[in-house]
Amino acid sequence: MVEIAFSDFWYWLIVCAVVCYFIGCFNFAVLISHIKKSDIRKVGSGNPGTMNMTRTFGLKIGAINFFSDIIKGGLPAVIAWIIFKNYIFAGSSAVGVSVSDFMRYYCGLWVIIGHIFPVTMKFKGGKGIASTMGLFSFALPCEVWWYFPICVVFLFGVLGYIAVTEWGSMGSLIGVTGLSIFQTVLFVTRYSSDLMNPWVIALLMIILLINVLTWAAHRKNIYKLLAGEEHRTSVKKKKKRFQNPDN
Repeated sequence: MVEIAFSDFWYWLIVCAVVCYFIGCFNFAVLISHIKKSDIRKVGSGNPGTMNMTRTFGLKIGAINFFSDIIKGGLPAVIAWIIFKNYIFAGSSAVGVSVSDFMRYYCGLWVIIGHIFPVTMKFKGGKGIASTMGLFSFALPCEVWWYFPICVVFLFGVLGYIAVTEWGSMGSLIGVTGLSIFQTVLFVTRYSSDLMNPWVIALLMIILLINVLTWAAHRKNIYKLLAGEEHRTSVKKKKKRFQNPDN
């Protein structure tokens, strides 16, 4: 492992923030809806995200949008791991704080910020759930492959919960929160002897901030859930509707 000091590293923070923010600004829902001769921002809930795409265009298009956003959130984390996997922060303990541990989530954070607040769409974007799940699903498996099956099982568990309960927003928030708790526990365990290291604290704060952003983006849905006014997303009805468009 090669030690790297902040003085030799700071410019990476700026470059990665800018690049990842603009990656996040690219909205697949808007692109796909334009291909379908529509604008997802003007139909349904107006939200350019997976749920509105599913309600508007059906399960197949919704799934394409969902997994596109997952890749958007996860790929920058994998690239950050490739670039920084052989570096540790200078001044760390004997264990060494991995630069890639921090940078994977740092890059993911900026993708999510770009997705929720895109300058290209007057700062009115999606809610960041799929991109966040992509970050959490790719960030760990790129270093330990058997984390991937765990994330996949959890991901399909969330989709199953949404299919059964028809509560899309609640299932999404449960998914993001569950994955973030799992990864927070892992890092607290990994750096148990160095928890006061500024980079470890920053890493944990980034994971917390990602949760705050996604929950805040769903604040209207949360109010509706508490008031019993949230619209359900029925997988069976959507499937039947698009299989029999004349009915």
